[in-house]
Amino acid sequence: MLVHSANLPLRILMVSTEYPPMQGGVGRYTYNLTQELRKIGFDVQVVCDKSGNGEFSGLSPDNPENSDVLLKIVEKIKPDLVHIQYEPGLYGLILDPINPKMTSTNIDSFYRYCKTPIVTTFHSAYTFKQWLNLIVPLKDSPKTNIFRRYSKNIIRYWRILLNYYSFHNLNREKLARSGAGIVFSQYMSKMLGGCEVIFHGGEPSSSFNNGKKKVRKLFSLPENGRIALALGFMTATKGWDILEKMNIPKGWTIVVNSSKNHYNTEDFNPNFSKKNIINLRKDFLSEEDLSLLFSSADAVILPYKVSSGSGVMFDALAHGVPFVATNLEFFKEFSMKGLGITVNRTPDEFSRALMVLDRDYTRYIKAVEAFRKKISWQSIANQHAQVYSRIAKEKKSIVAV
Repeated sequence: MLVHSANLPLRILMVSTEYPPMQGGVGRYTYNLTQELRKIGFDVQVVCDKSGNGEFSGLSPDNPENSDVLLKIVEKIKPDLVHIQYEPGLYGLILDPINPKMTSTNIDSFYRYCKTPIVTTFHSAYTFKQWLNLIVPLKDSPKTNIFRRYSKNIIRYWRILLNYYSFHNLNREKLARSGAGIVFSQYMSKMLGGCEVIFHGGEPSSSFNNGKKKVRKLFSLPENGRIALALGFMTATKGWDILEKMNIPKGWTIVVNSSKNHYNTEDFNPNFSKKNIINLRKDFLSEEDLSLLFSSADAVILPYKVSSGSGVMFDALAHGVPFVATNLEFFKEFSMKGLGITVNRTPDEFSRALMVLDRDYTRYIKAVEAFRKKISWQSIANQHAQVYSRIAKEKKSIVAV
């Protein structure tokens, strides 16, 4: 157990707008990490949105006072470290359409004025091409004036185009004010200019071990053949529009399960009419049910247009399941480890990738089985403990001087 000078457990204030029972990958990640940190002896308290079950609340993407909320909590409980799960949109990202130097988040001043050491986990770092793909054009509507819709699209693209570098500068400013930055991949570390690489954790939550066929029965899925899962929030950047266009190989079924992003207002709802695509429509799943669904699969399919990281990929690997993904920088890093296949984001290439995976499935499974040991939550928490310990020692030596 790590202790501070009073021989008490090191106290961590964990900051994440999302936190269960709220939906969202950042919230799930934060919850699992927090639970494991507590197991190994840390005193962790969480501050989140009012809909989450943290010890403190008050954060929101719409709250311009997020920094003041955090500063008051830090003053009240005096933690040894503040660990921020930094996904800019979850704290309120304001992209200025005129002056990119004015682009900001509602947590910027906390970094400037907080005297307690900060650890930041960065959940977003984009290439320019991916940054542009974040914008989804407004759809045609008989109720919308064409000129007005066209003007709105131009403004939205202009705001994104103008603010690519300011978005990265916001990341780098927070890294500069942090005792340590944490990311999930070497790609993200390179984008940010150097961070600790600690993988996203993952491990089965279900104790059900009666075989894949019986797990599939629970979801009324085909008991035979291979299943590729597409999971997550229903947003355009997931790239699921190509699933319906795929010539899905014989013996494969694609199973989709999605939920509506409570922060996202996209009207994105692709139609899946092929009989070898099953849309479960079960919305956001509990940890137990999600684990069972991963256990039913032979692959996850990730035709993303944008990805800084992927909790779905790590969860799949934790369940012994390889991936087929778009050849984005993040996924390419893990395909190089033999954990999956990356291809151009076209229906034909994704179809062929499933056939290649099927043909050499044993090799991929061996690589995944070896890798999954590295991402147990205990291993991930222990790596965080090393970061916390180093920062606590640095703080102690500064105080001593």
